[in-house]
Amino acid sequence: MSYHYPIDEIYWTKEEIIDVVNFYSMVEQAYEKQVNRDDLLLSYTRFKQIVPSKSEEKKLCGQFEKESGYSCYRTVKKAKESAAGDKIKMEQ
Repeated sequence: MSYHYPIDEIYWTKEEIIDVVNFYSMVEQAYEKQVNRDDLLLSYTRFKQIVPSKSEEKKLCGQFEKESGYSCYRTVKKAKESAAGDKIKMEQ
């Protein structure tokens, strides 16, 4: 990994930073291996508690996609369309 996760070190607590990084990591795993749908949606729910603004979510996820090539939006969309307990595997 030769990119940085977009985080807000000024306003977020250490726990919030860890939770946001966990969400990005889950998206990354969905592309590189596979990830449990329920775990991904749980990490997204926590991400949305930290980043409730849709515009801020788009900004952060856009930065993440620009850096990594991995889309938070498409990954979460696929997870929401999948059945509970499914594994999510994204194609680039």
